[in-house]
Amino acid sequence: MAQPKVEQNAKETTETKEVEVHSPWRAAWRRLKRNKLAMFGLGITAILMIVAIFAPVIAPYDPFYSPVMQEGKVELSMQGPSLAHPFGTDTLGRDIFSRIVYGARISLMVGFVTQIISLVIGITLGALAGYYGGIVDDIISYLINVFLAFPFLLFAIAIMAVFQDPGVDKVFIALGLVSWPGLARIVRGQVMSLKEEEYVEAVESLGANDFRIIFKHIIPNCLAPIIVTVTLGIAGAILAEAGLSYLGLGAQPPQPSWGLMLNSGKQYMRTAPRMMLVPGIAIVLTVLGFNLFGDGLRDALDPKMKE
Repeated sequence: MAQPKVEQNAKETTETKEVEVHSPWRAAWRRLKRNKLAMFGLGITAILMIVAIFAPVIAPYDPFYSPVMQEGKVELSMQGPSLAHPFGTDTLGRDIFSRIVYGARISLMVGFVTQIISLVIGITLGALAGYYGGIVDDIISYLINVFLAFPFLLFAIAIMAVFQDPGVDKVFIALGLVSWPGLARIVRGQVMSLKEEEYVEAVESLGANDFRIIFKHIIPNCLAPIIVTVTLGIAGAILAEAGLSYLGLGAQPPQPSWGLMLNSGKQYMRTAPRMMLVPGIAIVLTVLGFNLFGDGLRDALDPKMKE
């Protein structure tokens, strides 16, 4: 009677291994759920996205409306925290909480759009360099090294200085143009390794063109490091946008950018520290959330990296 039970247990073990082998993304999700810090970061990013999507419902006031400028109600300027204004008001009487909520939209928009631009440039150049090698690889690798030779934020500032009228749309371009080299280098290395695999040689023998081989058969097998890089890149883009706005090279008044709020509140650090602390905490929590989630994804998608 014991033999059928042993066979059943062996069968269940085999089935479990088959599920893990055929469902790597499901196995990665199970590993991710066991990482408490990663789930904490995922929770922060999820809350941030909900706040950004439902900003008109969550924010009690119009973030652009200034009762001081439009109605002359000077008494509403620099009010302290209250039930009506949880974080108080700024110098123009605008509700700080509402501006923080709408600022999440700008931060997420910058993060995602920047990474989309980085994906297009980085995957294309990295795949071409890794697949063709030779002179193509030399030229693209040289270009990557040139971009990586300059500090990220300093390069973005130089690009923003070219535009006569800085704004959020220009931030997309500047950050997108400076954030692709790291992704391109990762894709290049992955493609150089994968192009020697047997399934790629089989597809080549069937007469598939290079575009189909690269973007249908090789790139899908590079998704794990690409996803991790993009997730961490979103945090970097959000922090860079805040820095550019703080310097006056990003979002312009009256946009509710967190970096712009930091800049306008720095002179009131002693009398009304909340004007700097609130947007500063928002930036820290957002960047922390994406970084924790990105680190957790890296460990979940490639457990060997943790070892």
